[in-house]
Amino acid sequence: MSDAPEDTMRERAGASRVKLWLLIDADRRLVAVGFLVAVFVLVFLAGILVPDAATLLADGDPIETAFQPLLGGIITGVTLVLTLNQLVLSQELGAVGDQRERMEGATGFRRDVADELGRDVMPPEPAAFLRDLVVAAGQRADDVEEALADDENLVDDAQRLVDSVRGNAETVGDSLDDAQFGTFDVVSAALNFNYSWKLYEARRLRADHDLSDEQDDALSALADVLELFGPAREHFKTLYFQWELVDLSRSVLWAAVPSLAVAVGSVLYLSALVPGAPATGLYLAGPFVVSAALAVALLPFAILLSYVLRIATVTKRTLSIGPFTLRETTTRDD
Repeated sequence: MSDAPEDTMRERAGASRVKLWLLIDADRRLVAVGFLVAVFVLVFLAGILVPDAATLLADGDPIETAFQPLLGGIITGVTLVLTLNQLVLSQELGAVGDQRERMEGATGFRRDVADELGRDVMPPEPAAFLRDLVVAAGQRADDVEEALADDENLVDDAQRLVDSVRGNAETVGDSLDDAQFGTFDVVSAALNFNYSWKLYEARRLRADHDLSDEQDDALSALADVLELFGPAREHFKTLYFQWELVDLSRSVLWAAVPSLAVAVGSVLYLSALVPGAPATGLYLAGPFVVSAALAVALLPFAILLSYVLRIATVTKRTLSIGPFTLRETTTRDD
């Protein structure tokens, strides 16, 4: 018997709530602003602590040394983001045969899910589609509990699986009720349905015990629904990543305009605007102005960082599809 991992991604990750919120749940604009505020504060504090910082900045060399590479980095970064955007768009372009194949694959999968759940048609919204799958998994778990209730050799293992599926399905189903695709809510809820371990346990019970036809059919029906949830989650996760990358490209392009203007202006004029004499009482103005200009110049990078943090974290947590667990678990030797 395997030790069941936790259902939610935060619990499985073993990370603090604040860290995981920062990586994936927080608004990406808030993460980008937080990064820029941190840069501003650190550079400004350094300017206060360095002796004669205002005089050094008024000389102009440090400003040019800092902002000239940033100017080139902004142009290079925007070019890379445009290339990334073209890569995403290239997957949407193709000959009619390729588009028809994609259409047939999507409709075929929807038809398989509808047949498995006994429906005429599945809902078109991703949240409703996934919700129907997890609700069906909970109902199949009830069938497993009923079929195996009188078997003393199986009742403990079966009840453990049933409780895990039923409780997890109720929680995730409630989360998907008001979720709207285009936000992270749909993917976040889907990531909290730990179908991999449940699929493994259903198959293990079938393989390790001499079951009646009714018991085997109940476990098989549960495993079939869990198998369909895996590719459905990965499909919607892929669509969301494409959506996110398009938003990233658009945000970086908009941010590049003020960043380029500030970087160019800093190279040309900033040293002339920085007071160089502490006796004027404006000795804090130099570090403040330079820190603010640096934060604005780093805006595209901050946006890129905030989006990549979420995409990389979710990708790492969902590398495996199906009954594979990439986290440390304890299982019996077969």
